[in-house]
Amino acid sequence: MAAHRMAAVDAQFYWMSAKVPNDEFLLYAFDDEPADCERAIEQVCRRARACPDLTMRVQERGPLTYPQWVPAAVGREQVVCHDLPDHGWRDCLGAVAGLADAQLDVRRMPWRLHVFTPVLGIPGVSGTGAVVIMQVAHALADGARGSAMAAWLFGRAEPPLQPARPSAGFLPWRAVDAARTHRRLVRDTRAGLLAPGLGDRPPQRTNARPGGVRSVRTLVRQRAQLRGPTVTVGVLTAVSTALSRLLGDAADSLGAEVPMAKPGVPQAQNHFGNVVVGLYPNLGLDVRAERIATDLANSRRRFEHPATHAADRAFAAVPAALLRWGVSQFDPDARPARVLGNTVVSSVNRGAADLSFAAARVVLTTGYPALSPTMALTHGVHGIGDVVAISVHATESAFQVEGADIDEYLRLLDAAL
Repeated sequence: MAAHRMAAVDAQFYWMSAKVPNDEFLLYAFDDEPADCERAIEQVCRRARACPDLTMRVQERGPLTYPQWVPAAVGREQVVCHDLPDHGWRDCLGAVAGLADAQLDVRRMPWRLHVFTPVLGIPGVSGTGAVVIMQVAHALADGARGSAMAAWLFGRAEPPLQPARPSAGFLPWRAVDAARTHRRLVRDTRAGLLAPGLGDRPPQRTNARPGGVRSVRTLVRQRAQLRGPTVTVGVLTAVSTALSRLLGDAADSLGAEVPMAKPGVPQAQNHFGNVVVGLYPNLGLDVRAERIATDLANSRRRFEHPATHAADRAFAAVPAALLRWGVSQFDPDARPARVLGNTVVSSVNRGAADLSFAAARVVLTTGYPALSPTMALTHGVHGIGDVVAISVHATESAFQVEGADIDEYLRLLDAAL
């Protein structure tokens, strides 16, 4: 792999990670423990060496230029084996929550594997199994790309699609084009050709600064058990019910931020944007699901508008010094009067259940979207084969009512599902 300049959007995630940790954690559970764990790890490392995304790291080039991705060797040190005292599934999830305290240094390694084996009590496994966590710096991958990277490590034949690497372009020209297409977006919205984006809303307890004990939990369902036109809509509908019961009368205006892949060929390691959907807790379940599905469809149509691509092209041409200065102005201690969403629901279909770790087959996969200064409760929705895992990531500060905690919220979500 030849060295190449980091794209602006990826650099933004890299520089922002110093203020808001943003490593991603992709969990894969397998139906057996490997007979020879070291051999299984070496097999994974061999596959990593054959993947361009997994054989690079960041090299800084000074404050006025963008960092570079440069070649990096894959070694045994990128795989850490953990020994759980009780080997239980709940203990494993507790250890996963603790991994967020050790963020990656992308100048050394932008990804790492954590192996837990044996693990007892994995949903769907009668005996002992294994759990492997892929920790990925957000600068290296968004949710879809990280899933493709992990799938390659665990045996899938298709490697991650490599981003195109166009020239940065000339900012003034691209800014003019972005302004022109944005005016067209405004005209199309006023003419009713596109639905307007949803506005902001009051913060809730779930928008508290993360504080106290960090926890993760996971519920498991078969696809056929989830109501709604899609898995994402079905889970968002259930999150609406659970959140409104947790928050009570203050929940009328609930909304969720949902990461959505952008159309077209990726131009960077990250190729997505966050959209906002209403959760409509006061509507009946069927009408609520229809409104949520409509919000998602409207957001997808706005992403397909030429204004989105033009804005991305203009952002890609921003000088490194200007973007670095902009990131430096972000104040994680500032408290907003309004927020876009009261939680995050990140949904990724990770494909067929064709992955393996040594001879063990995958039984479920999940992930835990990162918390932020204004988001103390997030959700992950991840499917593989016919199994869907719905996960919750939170700190104690999201539950500021006597008797409320993550297990009470999980009970509400379980009932709503």
